[in-house]
Amino acid sequence: MSSFIAIAQQDKVNAYVEKYKDIAIVEMQRTGVPAAITLAQGILESSFGESELCKNSNNHFGIKCKIDWVGEKAYADDDEANECFRKYPDPLASYKDHSDFLKSRPHYAFLFQLDPTDFESWAHGLKKAGYATEKSYAEKLIGLIKNYNLNAYTYLALDKNYIPKFSWASNNLSDKDLTTTTIATTIVEDEKDLALPKNNTIKIKETKSIVSLEVFRINDSKVIQANAGTSLLAIAQTHNISLKKLIEYNELNNFDVLENDQLIFLEKKQKKGNKDFHIVTAGESLYDIAQKEGVRLDVLAEYNGLNKNIYPLIGETIYLRSKALVTPKFSIASTINNSTSTIN
Repeated sequence: MSSFIAIAQQDKVNAYVEKYKDIAIVEMQRTGVPAAITLAQGILESSFGESELCKNSNNHFGIKCKIDWVGEKAYADDDEANECFRKYPDPLASYKDHSDFLKSRPHYAFLFQLDPTDFESWAHGLKKAGYATEKSYAEKLIGLIKNYNLNAYTYLALDKNYIPKFSWASNNLSDKDLTTTTIATTIVEDEKDLALPKNNTIKIKETKSIVSLEVFRINDSKVIQANAGTSLLAIAQTHNISLKKLIEYNELNNFDVLENDQLIFLEKKQKKGNKDFHIVTAGESLYDIAQKEGVRLDVLAEYNGLNKNIYPLIGETIYLRSKALVTPKFSIASTINNSTSTIN
């Protein structure tokens, strides 16, 4: 009898994975949350889609309302009686909110510095950051990932030739595959509305594959010009560089798709420029100059006696090889009333 129950549960887990694996892959490409972790959390938190919270509220990850939640709410007993949980219109909204929840909370930020294929570190990191109170939470996630080979879906998300598709068989959605065009390396083109039964509409980013980007050199360091919407994860995979190293080379805070066109270095930048100085043009930040000249940002800031986050004024001289004789003038963009202060 117990073996029959175990087999039945395995079938349910496999069915859950088959249904939601491509959403997990797309979300990994969008935000960097490993597909294996997303699927394991979905299986565990929703009891492979059969919990009352999941069936009635499309909440696959047990995310509670928190003070910033403005959507619909559902109430269920958890650590305390009658706790408030987020309610979603469909499973995709739950998966998207799960990714955004992890990506937007500062106490989860360290996770995005990890190798996405290192599911054990991710699992222990989630527990450490307080995602769940259960003592064996990390071990349960790791067990699911190992038993059902979920890390294969993380590797699929890194495979630029894999084209995911959405499979739906949920409360208010039909058993219909919603297929994106070559989504694997996530350069965003635009959004299209996909009409669904019962007047539901979801938006899915339409994407295209990364073309082969030419590698060139700035100040003797290899670099590419990447387009807005490009995934750093995809760049790292294409050029056989770890994501952590790519972030370090480009002195970025965390992993995400690029919001703007920018230079991305494939190896460490130099400590000195190949010329003596750079004359500031309109809209250039110190970071922009560091990228354009192939000089490390922290070294550039030290040469010029500046904070790394400032915008030097147009026409100022930024020294690239030695200490500046005079600290360049710069502006600080204020978050209050969008005002700008000039510092001499």
